[in-house]
Amino acid sequence: MNLFTIAIASFTLLAVAPALGEPAQLSEKVRAVAPALEKYRLDIVFGDLWKRPGLTPRDRSIVTLSALITRNQTAEMADYLNRALDSGVKPSEISEIITHLAFYAGWGNAMAAVVVAKDVFDAREIAADQLAPPSPQLLALNEAAEADRAKRVGELFGAVFPGVAQYTTDVLFRNLWLRPALAPRDRSLVTISALVASGQIAQLNGHIPIGMNNGLTQAEIAEALTHLAFYVGWPNVFTAMPIAKDVFAKRQ
Repeated sequence: MNLFTIAIASFTLLAVAPALGEPAQLSEKVRAVAPALEKYRLDIVFGDLWKRPGLTPRDRSIVTLSALITRNQTAEMADYLNRALDSGVKPSEISEIITHLAFYAGWGNAMAAVVVAKDVFDAREIAADQLAPPSPQLLALNEAAEADRAKRVGELFGAVFPGVAQYTTDVLFRNLWLRPALAPRDRSLVTISALVASGQIAQLNGHIPIGMNNGLTQAEIAEALTHLAFYVGWPNVFTAMPIAKDVFAKRQ
């Protein structure tokens, strides 16, 4: 076995092994190491947070998966993938979330999520015909809004970083964001969650308004940050809140 094969095998084990445990087995492990953490997990996270009315269980699943994929946290990913499917997130939407996050959280994080999701899809007998085609008929483009966005990015960065500006236009906003298997509102929820999870709060200035234009409400975004506090940590959320608050105030 050559070194490349060993490296791939090691990566696969690291990416998949933590995600294979059943929820009950995870609870036993948490109780054995941090019983107070298990109490918080059951009483607060699942006993209260997931039941708050500000977001549907489907939306909470989207927010949580986005955070886990962005941070490459695979230990609970299989459990949350199953929870998402049970909450009404379609296999095609999970596929699109992973694809979307390849661009917003990095290719490697998306590939690690693919490994875990493949096992979940296999266990639930989810086949390729339940996923979106690679090249679907795209949604209609808002030409005026996209022209304004492209102009602003071009003026700021086009002369120095023409490749980034071109890919941003051609691949992200004229292709990825127009794929119909994940609604624009949900893509915005995924993107905002990923930005908070990765600490990239400066980008919220642009993506919160896009999200609200796509149908997210201020209350839903605020509740998404509340949910994210448990999954990405209070510091990341407290760092994001002033940016979000400022955007909300400017829109009002």
